[in-house]
Amino acid sequence: MADSTFTPADVPPDLFSEQQWCSGELCQEHNLKLFLTRRASNNQPMLNFSLPKAQLDSINLVKQGSKSGYTLTNGDFYRASFKNSHCFKLNLSGSSLMKADFSGANLHCANLNGCNLLGTIFDGAKLEHVQWGDKVLQEYQGESAKSVEQKIDFYQQAEEIYRNLRLISEQQGLFEIAGTFFQREMTMRRKQMPRWSIRRGLSKIVDLFCGYGELPIRVVMFTWAVILFFAILFFFSGLQYAGNSVGLDLNQSLTNNVEAFINCGYFSIVTFTTLGYGDITPVGAISRILASAEALFGSFTLALFVVVFVKKMTR
Repeated sequence: MADSTFTPADVPPDLFSEQQWCSGELCQEHNLKLFLTRRASNNQPMLNFSLPKAQLDSINLVKQGSKSGYTLTNGDFYRASFKNSHCFKLNLSGSSLMKADFSGANLHCANLNGCNLLGTIFDGAKLEHVQWGDKVLQEYQGESAKSVEQKIDFYQQAEEIYRNLRLISEQQGLFEIAGTFFQREMTMRRKQMPRWSIRRGLSKIVDLFCGYGELPIRVVMFTWAVILFFAILFFFSGLQYAGNSVGLDLNQSLTNNVEAFINCGYFSIVTFTTLGYGDITPVGAISRILASAEALFGSFTLALFVVVFVKKMTR
């Protein structure tokens, strides 16, 4: 239909109607890259375009001199080839990119929020500052699915997508986003387990404690929560310092009770870290049991923090 010597400027922006772009009849059109480039330069939103299996290798869809890119949203690009394409800041949100090939493409700052990324190829693509969205499409679908079988199927797809994105990100040295993808990957794996199984419960605990090793700040927050919790328990159960009772005493002034609570906090810290200076000691069976339990929590938590911290720092 078009001569191979055409340039984008030679192609009128309204050569094809919106219905033709959205019907799928243009996906094998000769010089489709020229037609799409010219259509994009018309600065009109390109919505619901259907171009499955389209050959768009090396296409230039960069909006020159603009802070925002072209809009190509909610389209169907199943198995489309975007090899070595220029898609800087291109908005593809909501599109089906299932098994599309973006090998070697420039996707800096592109918007892929809500896209179907199952089987999408990103080998060698530039992916810095891509907008991936909080969750992939299949995770949202899994959350809204009615049957258990559907949920598991969607979560399996989501796990595969997150794994692929994690591996690609690691290859490119994007370790921060790779860590996020790993956390989501493990979350999807957990949601495929039986709801009340021990494995799922343990997986949830690991997520809460450290985000599957990606969130050391959670370990720090858990540490202070445990220390404060046991300090309160010691404040009521009672401790002993130099032969004097340390704890809540309604016959004492507010200042004395605050000082006693601070001492309980101090004892909780040295017990959690297993320092055990011996200046303050537990009194009675309850206080001794609490001190033993906190020491066990402390040993586990400190070891966990070292593992998580080293994992983050050695990437």
